[in-house]
Amino acid sequence: MKNLSKKYKNFFVLSLVSFNSIAFAEGESMFGGGFFAEPSVTFETSQSSVHYPSPLSGSSGKVEGFGVGARLGLHFKDVFFAGLDGRYGMPQFKDSSTKYNSRATQFNWGPVVGMQMPDLGMRVWGAYVVDGQLNPEKSDNFDVKFSQARGFRVGVGFRVSVVSLNLEYQDLEHRRTKLEQIGPFAAGTNFNDVNLNNKSWIASVSFPMEL
Repeated sequence: MKNLSKKYKNFFVLSLVSFNSIAFAEGESMFGGGFFAEPSVTFETSQSSVHYPSPLSGSSGKVEGFGVGARLGLHFKDVFFAGLDGRYGMPQFKDSSTKYNSRATQFNWGPVVGMQMPDLGMRVWGAYVVDGQLNPEKSDNFDVKFSQARGFRVGVGFRVSVVSLNLEYQDLEHRRTKLEQIGPFAAGTNFNDVNLNNKSWIASVSFPMEL
């Protein structure tokens, strides 16, 4: 996972640098683009796994619910686009070994690059998530917070006028866990080796707008 994330990070950095280089090389008269904004409404369903320390065991779970998102950036000749992609949601978090079942808040963000076919409306993109967290509310005697999210998100969409229907696959690893209250551990205990892995499918409706 770490090697894969590193490869995606290098890819997105190179893509962003290339995008900016093309824009400046072409000049303002040839740029044929500008700024864009793209708010969205999302629904996520995912399978998760957590490896808790002894005496607890590893477990599987689920994250599911609605959220919102937004992209801000530059588009070039209505074909290429690059910018920042942020997501916020309030999904339901479930965990098998701890019987965790509660509402959570989550967010993540990172750079995104993509391309689209103006005539056909097809779009593809990829994002590298550089940070984020998932913070479930307390459930019985357990209260956990996952942070330092890393990973990637890839997607396809079909745009008609100012509406785009999208489907994305997301693979995140939250690299830090704060056990605020769980089993025999004291409140506020931090673990850097207790990771939440979350693999998601995300359906969304977005509204791309050139500014």
